[in-house]
Amino acid sequence: MLSFFRRNKTESALHGTLQPVTKDIEDAFFQPTRALPAIEFRNVHLAFDDKVVLDGVSFKVRKGETKIILGRSGSGKSTLIRLVLGLLKPDQGEILVDGEDITYLTEAQMMHVRAKIGMVFQEGALFDSLPVYDNVAYRLHERKVDEEMVEEQVKRMLEFVDLEEAIHKMPSELSGGMRRRVGIARALVGNPRIVLFDEPTAGLDPPTARTICELAIKLRDIQDVSSIFVTHEMKNLEYLSSEYAIIDDAGTVVFEEEGERLCIINTEIIMLHEGKIIFSGKEEQLRASRDRYIQKFLNGK
Repeated sequence: MLSFFRRNKTESALHGTLQPVTKDIEDAFFQPTRALPAIEFRNVHLAFDDKVVLDGVSFKVRKGETKIILGRSGSGKSTLIRLVLGLLKPDQGEILVDGEDITYLTEAQMMHVRAKIGMVFQEGALFDSLPVYDNVAYRLHERKVDEEMVEEQVKRMLEFVDLEEAIHKMPSELSGGMRRRVGIARALVGNPRIVLFDEPTAGLDPPTARTICELAIKLRDIQDVSSIFVTHEMKNLEYLSSEYAIIDDAGTVVFEEEGERLCIINTEIIMLHEGKIIFSGKEEQLRASRDRYIQKFLNGK
């Protein structure tokens, strides 16, 4: 298990060197067995009639990495997720998942790819007629998994999102934040190594939004899950880029801030504008950018 990844900010900026205590962690993150990206876009183009949505987009999501996708409404953020799921096909370019080219797979061929992926929707997308247990167990029931195994997984996933007490409740009895957390539990059934978050904190109050981000951090740092986190909210960027999760001696998950000398290395940011990637890098690099569009975005204009 790779619990977190960090490096000396000052030294890495000047010399590209690491603190000795963290070198093994970074080496583990970049070892050859992890070199195959979880997700890769290669020069992807997509247009709807005359509207260009993606214009030559290329990027990689490494194993155990969170890629935060920023951009205004209509910039193509959610389109990236639909392409990974095979719900859309590009006009040009290639999309790979775990090294497999999925660009032109049929709906039937995409089934085994989607089995590797957990999807967290903006509204949780729960079945209102089913209790929490059956919502989380839905994919397992579809696969006709033995009920004893289903119950074990459902309880484990609800424990991960701190909602064990809600197992028999109906969605109508849950708050908006609880519904999102149930949606995350459902996405994690089957232990997917890739999780896609599509604006998971939209419309939530700040404390609840933080809780959702903490779950994403736990997945990244404790479970070594690769993810794409689509958002337009700067607070999400702050949480995901500056905090990491570890397990303390008591076995409790603890969230810590990177500090002045340390930089998280398993989270990067992409900003989209008019179908192009106009930024790719770390949070401090984003905030230091002199690009006018980026500065307006950061200032909420």
